[in-house]
Amino acid sequence: MRKIKLSLLIITMLILRINSQTTINLHVDQAKTKINKEIYGQFAEHLGNCIYGGIWVGQHSDIPNINGYRADVLQALKELHIPVLRWPGGCFADEYHWMDGIGPTDKRPKMVNTNWGGVTEDNSFGTNEFLNLCEMLGCEPYISGNVGSGTVKELAQWIEYMTSDSDNPMAQLRRQNGREKPWKVKYIGVGNESWGCGGNMTPDYYSDLFRRYSTYCREYNGNHLFKIASGASDYDYNWTETLMKDVGTRMNGLSLHYYTVKGWNGSKGSATDFDLQDYYWTMEKCLEIKDVIKKHMAIMDKYDPHKNVGLMVDEWGTWWDQEPGTHPGFLYQQNTLRDAFVAALTLNIFNEYTERIKMANIAQVVNVLQSMILTKGDKMVLTPTYYVFDMYKVHQDALNIPIDIQCDSIDTGNRKIPSVSASASKDNKGIIHITLANILPDKNQKTIISLPIKMKGQPTGTILTADKINSFNSFEHPNSVVPAKFNRMIKKDKQLIIDLPAKSILAIEISLEN
Repeated sequence: MRKIKLSLLIITMLILRINSQTTINLHVDQAKTKINKEIYGQFAEHLGNCIYGGIWVGQHSDIPNINGYRADVLQALKELHIPVLRWPGGCFADEYHWMDGIGPTDKRPKMVNTNWGGVTEDNSFGTNEFLNLCEMLGCEPYISGNVGSGTVKELAQWIEYMTSDSDNPMAQLRRQNGREKPWKVKYIGVGNESWGCGGNMTPDYYSDLFRRYSTYCREYNGNHLFKIASGASDYDYNWTETLMKDVGTRMNGLSLHYYTVKGWNGSKGSATDFDLQDYYWTMEKCLEIKDVIKKHMAIMDKYDPHKNVGLMVDEWGTWWDQEPGTHPGFLYQQNTLRDAFVAALTLNIFNEYTERIKMANIAQVVNVLQSMILTKGDKMVLTPTYYVFDMYKVHQDALNIPIDIQCDSIDTGNRKIPSVSASASKDNKGIIHITLANILPDKNQKTIISLPIKMKGQPTGTILTADKINSFNSFEHPNSVVPAKFNRMIKKDKQLIIDLPAKSILAIEISLEN
């Protein structure tokens, strides 16, 4: 790993005026909008070693497992309080035929995953295995249906198989496969990236397909479906405009995909070997999602002022070159403190726009892109991004507290970005949770948080930082980036004064006097 270097541009940037104080005012009395817990959702695609080797090893594996699920991964995911899990894709969803993945595993036909690496899969992880996993995790399943190469009948029968308790063919088939009672399935995605790998469709054509397919997404036995349309990528505002105009409230949600990626052609850059200019570019690109969200929301507000249609950011995260020596189609990348900042900053933004954003799913949960967990044989390591989600889970279903923040700006050459990101919420016990991120790699920031009333007791804190911005957890050194207790805080009347360390992410818990 080469040392992070300062280019002339970065030196110039750091010479710019940088004060040392950040002020944050919390408007606790205005906390009225719930942060949808599904914003902290995950994504598991048949891609690389996400499913096979990551989540599923089979009951006969030497790796400790519970009915075929990796025991260590299962426990780590339970501790995150995952609210929703999206499956089976991604691009894989639009060539996945669900009937190939049910019944006795030794009789399931094999398939070639043409999207990701051309590898052969045995379909041993299918509908029953996924829905049983969701029950074990206590999370909502989010099924991505096949519109690109599938049929209306196929999707309709899949929903019947999963959710019907009647005496019909698909419910009987489920019973034959060992599941007597139906599952509860809330979220149905009608296709994925229909503008690209899901069919290369125009928005007008897809709008008509959505209306057709969604008509036959029936509701059985009190199971209510939340139907999600395949939405735009990044800056394609015309796609959102067309679907809002032609589909409108026939859909319950509209997806949006946004990756912090340098480009889709050629090198995307190393996940671990980068300089300070690369780091600031990443922070800038990550924060740009706020502008993108606001523009898509403005279009949605025009057609749906009462916000009946949710914005679902069901793919987001960093995308770097695969690790050297790994399969190029498996998208396996390391995960540094830089990635943790992308997670922290993005989640702070999602919390702010929870009136419209109803779900988000980081890509992906194990061994792919910006993952929570990495596995290698029987070894497992938790990534810095995992720890951000663990620290931020306190925001799930809490009330968003509007904040005013004044902090230094960093001029990246393209735009000015804030040096501190923050979010705050109040849970059902009245406890205040604040998450902060100081993106400056070499400068502490005195941070003053003002509250409307005095604090009760001593606030507690958890910090995530490391020696270097490109520090990561490896199988040999799994604890290079881990949370620690934080107590560099002074309580003074209605203020909390914090010495916020450089390149750090902080979660604070505060109780207020009655």
